Amino acid sequence: MLSDTIAAIATAVGEGGIAVVRVSGPEAVTEVEALFRSKTPLSKVPTHTVHYGHIIDPQSQEKVEEVLVTVMRAPRSFTTEDVVEISTHGGVVAVKRVMDLLLLQNIRLAEPGEFTKRAFLNGRIDLSQAEGVIDLIRSKSDKAFSMALKQVDGQLSQNIRRLRHVLVETLAHIEVNIDYPEHDVESFTSELIKDKSSQVMAEIDRLLHTAEQGKILREGLTTAIVGRPNVGKSSLLNTLAQGERAIVTDIPGTTRDVIEEYVTINNIPLKLLDTAGIRETMDVVERIGVERSRTAVSEADLLLIVINANEPLHEDEMALMEQIRGRQAIVIMNKMDLPAQIDRDLLLRYVPEELIVPMSVKENEGADRLEQAISNLFFSGKLESADMTYVSNVRHIALLKKARQSLVDAYEAADQLVPIDMIQIDVRLAWEQLGEIVGDTAHDALIDQIFSQFCLGK
Repeated sequence: MLSDTIAAIATAVGEGGIAVVRVSGPEAVTEVEALFRSKTPLSKVPTHTVHYGHIIDPQSQEKVEEVLVTVMRAPRSFTTEDVVEISTHGGVVAVKRVMDLLLLQNIRLAEPGEFTKRAFLNGRIDLSQAEGVIDLIRSKSDKAFSMALKQVDGQLSQNIRRLRHVLVETLAHIEVNIDYPEHDVESFTSELIKDKSSQVMAEIDRLLHTAEQGKILREGLTTAIVGRPNVGKSSLLNTLAQGERAIVTDIPGTTRDVIEEYVTINNIPLKLLDTAGIRETMDVVERIGVERSRTAVSEADLLLIVINANEPLHEDEMALMEQIRGRQAIVIMNKMDLPAQIDRDLLLRYVPEELIVPMSVKENEGADRLEQAISNLFFSGKLESADMTYVSNVRHIALLKKARQSLVDAYEAADQLVPIDMIQIDVRLAWEQLGEIVGDTAHDALIDQIFSQFCLGK
């Protein structure tokens, strides 16, 4: 209920310089004032001001914590309600003591994402902006952060609302034609529908053009490093992660499990999976690792196949490359600092020249070529311009595709001079599907599901 006053810890739990407790609701100022001692009561301070004082236990009057309290009065706050933020010393104990006292007042613990949900329900932001807040928090690269920030600022929302405005004008014209047929001719309305449907479809196509790039920037690429034992897979992981993340030895089979590490290459987030060397083995533990490697290969978005340039191409490697035909894969010829023995012509039967990257992980040579190969494979060498509106959310992409299909149906029906009251159904459906993106036509269950993904305090 929006009449409730809610509170939650807004910063990550653990040691730090400060921790912040956020309180929002009609009684936020009053309830915090009952616990706060300072020169001026909070009820009398101006909005958007910060005040030094202490949180006290109202029963014992004992000082519990030294704090700074920020007051933001409605409607000039994120939730558009009265909001009070209490900055405590960092650490689990300090912030817990403050939270415990707040929850003894007429305040309840906020649900995950409830502050942002209130901002949405109170008209402060729309649904796509709220989802942008999640992406902002989870961003794994500068580009992903910038993309999410534009969504929070409403860039996507503006585009969607402009398209819905075109469709609602079209629907209004159709309604007039249905109600007052003597003032129009149906063929003119059909041409109008075709024109407006084409206009909106072109804009949707422009948004979908960057959808795959946006999805990658938002979610990252699950990247499996695969190959035979001792070809340099773990060394490659350490090089890309710029640290000793995996154990490296000359003993085959050192890696017994799948090791995960997150890195960013050319603004592309990668979830690197260093896998056990794929080979037949009698070692029970290593065999489990090999099976997990095969699973990682089947589920990965990108495969980095590491081979030794100073050895002939092994039959296991040829079998692996045969299995992954049609997959997004880059072959890394490692150990280029040693005399080459690999049959390059044989290798080219399995993979094109542009997807073969010569490297010497030991000498730290070739990492730049690998970065460029990944960028070429997924972004044709570069990202779209900085002012481009990226659509990255899977839900948004699906709704845009549905709306486009509804408009295709409307266009084809209008072209065949189907009665306009039938065409109206498809146009209205497209308008509703676009409305789901910004939350204008979203049902309550969807809204609850989206906000349940948020952390407490956001």
